[in-house]
Amino acid sequence: MPLGRLFLRTSAVNKMVSRNFIIASKPDPSKPNMLRVGLAFGSTAVLWALLFKQHSTDVHEYKTRNGLE
Repeated sequence: MPLGRLFLRTSAVNKMVSRNFIIASKPDPSKPNMLRVGLAFGSTAVLWALLFKQHSTDVHEYKTRNGLE
């Protein structure tokens, strides 16, 4: 067997084994992971709060610099 074919066959076997090792079972969509859902929504809420705070700070600074306040 040529050396090139041996390497191709070995890499194909390694990919199949590593894929099966990592993905042991598929996630069940009927039972969501509530910790991950809570972290996702919580981080989104924190980012929106920071966005609104930064916007109000920027508007206040704009009004102060332009003599509107």
